[in-house]
Amino acid sequence: MNTKHLFAAALAAVVASGCASNSKDISTQYVSPLQYKDYECDSLAMEMSRVSRRVGELQASIDKNAKQDKVATGVGLVLFWPALFFIDGDTPEAAEYARLKGEFEAMQTAASQKQCSIDVQQG
Repeated sequence: MNTKHLFAAALAAVVASGCASNSKDISTQYVSPLQYKDYECDSLAMEMSRVSRRVGELQASIDKNAKQDKVATGVGLVLFWPALFFIDGDTPEAAEYARLKGEFEAMQTAASQKQCSIDVQQG
């Protein structure tokens, strides 16, 4: 393999690693269900609904950011390398998204332990 191909492959790997993740690729952060042990079923349902709405908002924003990064990467690699400077990578929204997914799962566990009948879907 000649030096140009090696350099191009290395550059593509570095650029791709800086791209923002899709929401489906962001791991859930662990949150203990113990923090919800004193919640009543109604309170859990309201909190799960609130978290679910925010997860949906973040999911849309994260996926939009990931798509924009992929477009900038494609343009940068093919046509105009300064476009690579517009790649944002993961934003603080990704960390909030992972945490809220964990909170939602913790609330589901707490609701199950309390035998609550709650039908709220995540995001």
